[in-house]
Amino acid sequence: MNWLKRLFCKNNNADNTDNTMKYLIVGLGNIGSEYEGSRHNAGFMVADRLAKDLECHFELSRHAYRTEAKYKGRSLVIIKPTTYMNLSGKAVKYWMTTEKIPIENVLVIVDDLALPVGTLRLKGKGGAGGHNGLTDIEQCLGTQDYARLRVGIGDNFSRGKQIDYVLGKFSEGDLATINEKTETACEIVKSFATIGIERTMNYFNTKK
Repeated sequence: MNWLKRLFCKNNNADNTDNTMKYLIVGLGNIGSEYEGSRHNAGFMVADRLAKDLECHFELSRHAYRTEAKYKGRSLVIIKPTTYMNLSGKAVKYWMTTEKIPIENVLVIVDDLALPVGTLRLKGKGGAGGHNGLTDIEQCLGTQDYARLRVGIGDNFSRGKQIDYVLGKFSEGDLATINEKTETACEIVKSFATIGIERTMNYFNTKK
């Protein structure tokens, strides 16, 4: 995927033009050192890796840490909401409105208990599946029709321990898997913004 990486360049201060296509990339998680590296912060982990890959840096802004990377008329606005997971929709709606980004150009990156650790699945729409962050986004936007990249965190917890599990840290082995898969997740984000969701799903959702 080096060809895809070469398409992007560091250009954070360029002015937008009339034909700029903007994409809002949202990594979900909880702010604070106590949540750093937790399973529920898988979205943050992908966003951090994407920013590093595109050589841009987050700055604290309204409702989120925000950064931006540009490529040939496209602009990736990457955010990590500071509203905490259960109020993620507030940040998503604010930045969609502020940046004038249509919902079809929004991609939310989220942890998923229903997928094995490190499994990645891109979807164009769908229900929240019990995820509080997605539930709030759906309520704030009034629709389920936005793209989401699901990052599997597994479900290796006993009955009644779900909250402890999602807020807990990855095991050493699982963390190594997640760190490896964040590279692929970044490729998915870039592909989403360049060739569209259908072709991206067709390619990446068939990969293990």
